[in-house]
Amino acid sequence: MSQKSPTIQLTEAGFAKLQKELDELEKNKRPAAVDRLSQARSMGDLSENSDYHQAKEQLEFIDGRIVELESVLNQAVIVKSGHSKKEVEVGAQVKVSIKGSQHTFNIVGEWEADPKEKKISHESPLGKALIGKKVGEVVEVDAPAGKVEYTILGIE
Repeated sequence: MSQKSPTIQLTEAGFAKLQKELDELEKNKRPAAVDRLSQARSMGDLSENSDYHQAKEQLEFIDGRIVELESVLNQAVIVKSGHSKKEVEVGAQVKVSIKGSQHTFNIVGEWEADPKEKKISHESPLGKALIGKKVGEVVEVDAPAGKVEYTILGIE
């Protein structure tokens, strides 16, 4: 039985950001790490050469991140931002009211999520609750402090 690999939803901006990171790793950081490892290797006894071990670990980390990013980008489906604005979906900007205060969230793919920037994943509890909802609807989300109600004020 073959399993279809899951698709990863990304906005155009999110895809571009991950592609830029991949390019930076492949063109600049990896070659620099290879040079550092080569220089450290030429220093002699590798068993007591901490720079060699650090350089090797750094190169392994970079190589792992490259593989991870390539996998994500190969599975990515770019969500166009020209949506109907009638209901919440990935790529939408949603204005909500929470206990009288207003907040705006961008619904993004899980690889783009950054709560500090009000970018929430469609897979997060709030994201899941908002997806498919329309202006005026109220969603309830379980939070550590209890249930929180969000009223959707607008979708862009």
